[in-house]
Amino acid sequence: MSDPFTGGCACGAVRYSIVGEPMVQADCQCRTCQRVSGTGHGSYLTFKDATVTLQGEARRWEAVGDLGTVKSHAFCPTCGAPVYLAFPAMADLFTIHAASLDDPKRYAPAMTFFTASGFAWDQVPSGHQAFEGMPTG
Repeated sequence: MSDPFTGGCACGAVRYSIVGEPMVQADCQCRTCQRVSGTGHGSYLTFKDATVTLQGEARRWEAVGDLGTVKSHAFCPTCGAPVYLAFPAMADLFTIHAASLDDPKRYAPAMTFFTASGFAWDQVPSGHQAFEGMPTG
């Protein structure tokens, strides 16, 4: 097992530590992720059945994804930085924003979702598996 994945918001008020390995590391070009990130895509690590420790109190807002999944987006109420996502119907999943990592070099994406919403100026990296939507299989 590797060292815990640690990180938090820009001002340090919201922090996390995750013991476990990500089941997926991916970029997402859906419109919600574009808006949340302020650019062409969001970058995420998703963990399943990991041990997650949170410090500080995040604010949350919910959105429903294209497949009907409710996503609870957590951000710092002080600096506004997005930090993580939780899924009320899938409590075993926990997703962090790659830019929130203390060591962002640990982010190693291999795929991009929702390329149908992507912009010409935000190209899918060479070698990424690309999906027009969210893979369901």
